[in-house]
Amino acid sequence: MSETDERADVTVDAVGSSCPGPLMDLIGKMKSVESGTVVELLSSNEGTEKDLTEWTEQSGHELVDIVDHGDHQSYYVRKR
Repeated sequence: MSETDERADVTVDAVGSSCPGPLMDLIGKMKSVESGTVVELLSSNEGTEKDLTEWTEQSGHELVDIVDHGDHQSYYVRKR
């Protein structure tokens, strides 16, 4: 298990969701939060990291950290 110093303001639990569910859940939450908010996305889907990396590059939001919990990951994304 990894650790991070990053703290989430909001958490989106998409563990067990199939692709592109986790990314769509995150996009929906990002629309409702203020700039600077850090959203933690919980996902067990193997494609989430690739999808999230591409989406943050295109959208301008920042993927600040990824923590592996073994059976799922936490992705920390800061809204710009």
